Amino acid sequence: MGGGVTERLPEGSSEPLLPTKREGGGGGVGEFAGASFAGAVFNLSTTIVGAGIMALPATMKVLGLAPGLVAIVLAALLTDASIELLVRSSRAAGAPSYGAVMGDAFGWWGRRLLQVCVVVNNIGVMIVYMIIIGDVLSGTSSGGEHHYGVLEGWFGPQWWNGRFFVLLVTTLVVFTPLACLKRVDSLSYTSAISVALAVVFVIITAGIAIVKLIKGQIPMPKLFPDVPDLASVWELFTAVPVLVTAYVCHYNVHPIHNELKDPSQIKPIVHISLVLCSTVYITTSFFGYLLFGESTLSDVLANFDSNLGIPYSPMLNDAVRVSYAVHLMLVFPMIFHALRLNLDGLLFSSSSPLSSDNRRFSVMTAVLLLVIFLSANFIPSIWDAFQFTGATAAVCIAFIFPAAITLRDPHSIAKKWDKILSIFMIVLAIVSNVVAVYSDAYSMFHRKSSPSIA
Repeated sequence: MGGGVTERLPEGSSEPLLPTKREGGGGGVGEFAGASFAGAVFNLSTTIVGAGIMALPATMKVLGLAPGLVAIVLAALLTDASIELLVRSSRAAGAPSYGAVMGDAFGWWGRRLLQVCVVVNNIGVMIVYMIIIGDVLSGTSSGGEHHYGVLEGWFGPQWWNGRFFVLLVTTLVVFTPLACLKRVDSLSYTSAISVALAVVFVIITAGIAIVKLIKGQIPMPKLFPDVPDLASVWELFTAVPVLVTAYVCHYNVHPIHNELKDPSQIKPIVHISLVLCSTVYITTSFFGYLLFGESTLSDVLANFDSNLGIPYSPMLNDAVRVSYAVHLMLVFPMIFHALRLNLDGLLFSSSSPLSSDNRRFSVMTAVLLLVIFLSANFIPSIWDAFQFTGATAAVCIAFIFPAAITLRDPHSIAKKWDKILSIFMIVLAIVSNVVAVYSDAYSMFHRKSSPSIA
C-alpha cells in the first residue's frame, strides 16, 4: 500500500481515490504529520459500528440466540481474513487504494466495479442512518402500530418534529458541515465520541435487561430457530446480508492506512477495531433480543418507546435513543467520505484530485446529500434497505472482491490456504446471498398479499 505524495495518474493506471497524508487540502494549516494509532482505531471502528447494530437483535429473532451469536463471531473472523488478504495484495501491488488493487488484478473494469459497489453500498447505508434518525426523533409505524419518536414524546405531534423537517434540519446543521471536511483524520474526534455513544447505548441496554432478568420479568429467549417447514429454512438466510453489512469497512482501510504516521500499524488497528466492534455487536444482540424477545423490531431503537417496567423508564428510553441517533450523525461523514471519493473516481477519473477542486467537491457533496435525504423519506424500513445493499454490493466489497484478487494472484504471493479460504468465502457469499435475495423477495410478495405482522 502506497505512501508519500501520489498524483492523479492517467486513465487506466492505479490512482488513489483520496489524498495521502502529505497532501494538503484538509482545511488545516501547514503539513499534516499523519494520523495517530488511536485516531485510526476510532475511525475504523466508527466505519464498522454504524446502523448494522440496530438490526442485529432482529437477526437473533430470526436465527435464535445460539446460532445468531456464532454467526456474528464467524462474520468478524471472515472480515478479518478478507482485510488481511486485501492488505497483503495491496502491498505487493504498491496500490494505495482498494480501487487500485482491483485495477491491478482485473484492469479497468475491476476498478470500476469496485467503485460502483462502494457507491451503492454507502448510499444504502447512509439512507439507513437517516431512516433510523427519523425513527428515533419523529417516530415510525410498524404492523399498524405507531412508535413515538423522542420529539413526539416530549412535545406531541408538531409540524416541526415531523420526519421530513427533522431530517432536513439534521442534514443542513450536522451532516453538511462534517461532510465538508476533506481528510479522514479530521473526523477522529467525532469518531471517538461516536464510539463512546455506542458503548453508552450498549451499557444502558445491558443494564435494563439485567435488572429485568433479576426481577424475573424476562421470559427464556429462543435459543434456536423455529423451522417447521422449508420456507422457514429459507427465511434464516435473510439474516446473512445484515451480518455482512454490519462489518463492511474495507473501503476505508486504505484511506486510514494512507494517513497513518506508521503505516505498518494497520494490522493491529484492524484487529483491535474488529474485537471492539464484535464485543459491541454481541452485547447488543444478546441483551437487545433478551429484552424484547419476539417483539424485537427490525430497528430495535423503535422498541424503546414504551414502559420498560423499571424505574426511570422514560428517561432511559430517551437516553438510549438520543445517544444512538447522535452516534449515527457522527458516523455519517465517515461513510460519506468514501462514497464521495469513489463516485468521483467513477465520474472524473482523469481530472485533478477531488481535494484540490473546491467547486467539484462542493457540487458532489450537495448532490449526494440531496439524494440520500430524499431517499430516506421514501424507504420505510431499514430491514429492506439492508437486504438490498447487504445481498449485493456489501458482500462483494467484504468478501468476493478480496477473495477474487487473491485467486487472481497477479504477484504470486498467495499461499495454498489463502486460495482455499478465498474459494470458501466466494461460495459462502454467493450461495447464502442468492438464497437471501430469493427469500426476501418471496416474503415481500406475500407481505403485499396478506396482512402485515409486526
